[in-house]
Amino acid sequence: MKKLLLLAATHAAFLGLGFALGIYALPILTAPAAPTAAEAASAAGQASYTGQFRRDLKDSDLLHWGEGTVSVGRRSIVLVGKLAPGPDYKLYLSPEFVETEADFARLKPRMVRVGDVRTFENFVVDVPESIDVSNYTTVIVWCESFGQFITAGKYR
Repeated sequence: MKKLLLLAATHAAFLGLGFALGIYALPILTAPAAPTAAEAASAAGQASYTGQFRRDLKDSDLLHWGEGTVSVGRRSIVLVGKLAPGPDYKLYLSPEFVETEADFARLKPRMVRVGDVRTFENFVVDVPESIDVSNYTTVIVWCESFGQFITAGKYR
């Protein structure tokens, strides 16, 4: 009986580990090709504002981080840098700087969702015409599926 329980426990543990690895790896495997540094830099040239994504924010950790230069313009938001891979990333603009999940939840009614982030090294996200980026100060990457803060950068 002990042997059967041990066998069941080890199989369950490896099944759980495989599931977790699948959640982490699937976005990497299904991500479209990222813009090259030159393509991202070209798009960033149209920007009115710049900021930085940093790994050392309060709610950033080993699996949830971003680093690089984020450029914000009327037509696009561009990252020349990297994000920790993950599923269902959304790009938001906030009227205040955010670096925790609690701050995000508090300010979410005043934020605007710009679009999806589908690549983890460099990205270009189109800004809808209805959004005026000058009404906000901060770009945030948020994992919608897991309610997880990834990174933020103040641009004005």
